[in-house]
Amino acid sequence: MNRIRRRILGILPALLMQAVWLYLVFSWLAPWAGFIHFCLSVLSLIFVLYIITKQDESTYKILWLLVILSFPLPGALLYLLFGNKRTTRPLRKKLDKAPPLPQDTYDSSPLHAALAADDKRLDATFGYMEKITGFPLHVNRSARYYPLGEDMFPDMLSELKKAEKYIFIEYFIIENGLMWDSITEILAEKARLGVDVRVLYDDLGSISTYTKKDAKKLRAKGIRCVSFNPLVVLKGTLNCRDHRKMLIIDGKVAFSGGVNLADEYINHIEKYGHWKDIGFMLRGEAVQSYVRMFMRFWNAFGGDAVPDTYLTSAAECDESTSDGLILSYYDSPLDADAVSNELYIDLLSQAKETAWFFTPYLMPGNSLLDAFVGAARRGVDVRIIMPGIPDKKLVYRMSRSFYPVLLEAGVKIYEYTPGFVHAKASLVDGVVGTVGTVNLDYRSLFLHFENNSLFYKSSLLCELKKDFLETEEKCVERTLQNIEKGFGKWLIDGMLRIFAPLC
Repeated sequence: MNRIRRRILGILPALLMQAVWLYLVFSWLAPWAGFIHFCLSVLSLIFVLYIITKQDESTYKILWLLVILSFPLPGALLYLLFGNKRTTRPLRKKLDKAPPLPQDTYDSSPLHAALAADDKRLDATFGYMEKITGFPLHVNRSARYYPLGEDMFPDMLSELKKAEKYIFIEYFIIENGLMWDSITEILAEKARLGVDVRVLYDDLGSISTYTKKDAKKLRAKGIRCVSFNPLVVLKGTLNCRDHRKMLIIDGKVAFSGGVNLADEYINHIEKYGHWKDIGFMLRGEAVQSYVRMFMRFWNAFGGDAVPDTYLTSAAECDESTSDGLILSYYDSPLDADAVSNELYIDLLSQAKETAWFFTPYLMPGNSLLDAFVGAARRGVDVRIIMPGIPDKKLVYRMSRSFYPVLLEAGVKIYEYTPGFVHAKASLVDGVVGTVGTVNLDYRSLFLHFENNSLFYKSSLLCELKKDFLETEEKCVERTLQNIEKGFGKWLIDGMLRIFAPLC
């Protein structure tokens, strides 16, 4: 908390100066108050028309319409600063100026032909994902599923010790403790031996857990370390966080999922009961998608560019093996398309029998909410596993405000009684599903950088199904009979749903 206070205190002088400047301006303009009010009303109308005609999530539009109509001038200023994608230009410029990666010459057309023969509609989904993200469909050579962070952690250490050429680490949260200290010890030794070690972490995500001094100590050990989008002043890119999670070793192995590099994720310490998280280890040529994800970010935000030769690393895997298909990609708030949001809507529209989801937060936009409702009303077995013990009480309350409409449609909602669920996954009809960093909330679906892997007919999905059912046994099912009701709750829920895009 002291670190957060210091950051806030550093920003306060600038905010006070702005407040004094605004006060002086308004005092000077007081004689023309009537004319100014008329102008502001006209500008508010223009803003309202602009927002209405803009292609954006309807819940987000409603929030900003209320703000601007209630407080024309400050509302418009807030929208210009935080509410539209133009505020992300500084990040976009850095990405555009970064050295371009060599073109990927990999040809996925034979895989699409085989998939189309199996399921033409699903092949169209994979084709859309490939086109919109720029990441190709691969044969899944080997993917190991981990139902808990503490199951994945030993394998992370084991694979790190095998590194010969490079180690890439990118996480939303890093915190000193058993997990990170154990990893750092290996990283320092590998750096000493000449392995190229690079660490990228989100500044705001780690604001209370990892300091500039910590990063400096890491760099003193020969490890490149950079924070993403540092919180120095209030700016339009504040909401755009690097929520991605990936560990990549020599282009041969990649780890991802919901697990951050902090001790609660491996249940070494307990903050909110038992921490339920999931992840996976990937081998084979599909790892190259993760290499490209990291390189694109590091080349833009990390300083010295990653050598292009790292993309030519051979996959340490028997290429005769095949375990379904995989398409790994990353979401960007800089793009016009909210890729994961569109993907989940598409998968729900195709679901015939089952659509199961893990998520720590449940604040979908109207389009995704309608997709859940529509699938359930068609008779699809739609289930969502949520935390039983929240990490953020207000966000948990907001998530619960969406329960009634989902339950009325037939969606089944379960809360994990032993503790907090941080897992992010989907499984549709047992044949296609995702594991990654994407929560079912507005921030994750529209504002954050995320990464996700879409699997088809992989044994990993069988493990995910098994884990889902075993986790469900440790949950309490929420129904229309055992949730809070009444006019007061309805009123509060309505307000919370309006402001859900802010959380």
